[in-house]
Amino acid sequence: MGKICQITGKRFVVGHKISHSNIKTLRRHRLNLQNKRIWDAKKKHWVKITATARALRVLDKKGAAYVLANLKK
Repeated sequence: MGKICQITGKRFVVGHKISHSNIKTLRRHRLNLQNKRIWDAKKKHWVKITATARALRVLDKKGAAYVLANLKK
């Protein structure tokens, strides 16, 4: 899978890099992606996900069961 957050579904954002002479060049604003293993209590095994740092805060706040039930494809 590409560089996409599996929890929120966010992707990179395209913007401009602006030089000192005001020349605009396209660039990508990349995500802060982290690889994480989550214990799935229902299936009793580890699940590997790729998520942004912000999505990992959602994981801590709402719990693994909620996040695994609502994973984005």
